[in-house]
Amino acid sequence: MNFRAWYAVHKWTSLVSTLFLLLLCLTGLPLIFSHEINHALGHSVEAPALTPGFNGRADVDAIVADASARRPTDVPQFLVAEADEPDLLYVRLAERVDSPGLTAFYTYDARTGHFLSEYPLGQGFMDLMLRLHTDLYLDLPGTLFLGFMGLLLAASIVSGIAVYGPYMKKLAFGTVRRQRVSRLKWLDQHNLLGIVTLVWLLVVGVTGTINALNRPIFGQWQATELKALAAPYRHLPPVTGEVSAAAALAAAQRAQPDMSLSFMAFPGNDFSTPQHFMAFMQGDTDVTSKLLKIVMIDARTGAVAATGEMPWYVSGLMLSQPLHFGDYGGLALKLLWTGLDLLSIWVLWSGLVLWWKRRHVSAEQKLATLRARETAQA
Repeated sequence: MNFRAWYAVHKWTSLVSTLFLLLLCLTGLPLIFSHEINHALGHSVEAPALTPGFNGRADVDAIVADASARRPTDVPQFLVAEADEPDLLYVRLAERVDSPGLTAFYTYDARTGHFLSEYPLGQGFMDLMLRLHTDLYLDLPGTLFLGFMGLLLAASIVSGIAVYGPYMKKLAFGTVRRQRVSRLKWLDQHNLLGIVTLVWLLVVGVTGTINALNRPIFGQWQATELKALAAPYRHLPPVTGEVSAAAALAAAQRAQPDMSLSFMAFPGNDFSTPQHFMAFMQGDTDVTSKLLKIVMIDARTGAVAATGEMPWYVSGLMLSQPLHFGDYGGLALKLLWTGLDLLSIWVLWSGLVLWWKRRHVSAEQKLATLRARETAQA
């Protein structure tokens, strides 16, 4: 592609996506610290201190029963745990076991079984930021649209390198021509900070696009691998009546003794089969906690029916989610993500300023600038 073509790609991909990318950067700032903010707001809790030496574990069935009693018209969908909070257990409930939405999310002390808190669903500042960042309150169409903005960001970055790379060879790295016209100063700042944030913007843009495909990716898994696991039991009726989540969890832990629970789907859920619990087991590091192994447990007998691993495309999605928000390296990485996010906001804003200033440049000046850049490129 020649210079004019690269310039056109950079101009239009940037103009189309910049306002949405600014929104994503602004809403992404509090989401980087979602755990800390939720804790400060009282929406998440830490496991309370107990008597030294206490190492008991609560009856999981009792926890599920307590959650069900709090919402007698709903049913449990998932048990959820986190690798860095082994003493907490979460119960997710919904109107139906296969409902795509949820009605309650309860936190329990996994050692004593005590109820600790209920997360406020669909309300509050963090919910607003999350919905704006993930789907603009437009559900799946909004998610896919923002994923497409991530692709435009990648195209804008690549074309920006092609446009400004040869041109910047004439200037020392970091040069900002403050003595020249205002537009050149903005251009130099835009180019400099664009280079500084280039790799990070590509990372968050690509991982954001992958995250936007969350539903289609899991839909593919459900239609292929999960369907194949359930095929031998298709002739059996769905399990009914009381089932033991405690027995299923114990069987999963025996099958994967070096791993802990990430989440477990109840029978009839879209992540399980009508006859089985499906436990997703995680490792104990930031990376292995995202590389899940599957244990399928017969809900009637508590016996392990099958084991397996999530396919590569689901593992890629699971790895991209914490990388997108800088959730791999503790506070230091979150602070780095925050600094790069702020710089990216400036890059996006300066790009809009350059476009606005360029609108008032005469056609002769634009042509002369283009010829100068093409000469520099040659």
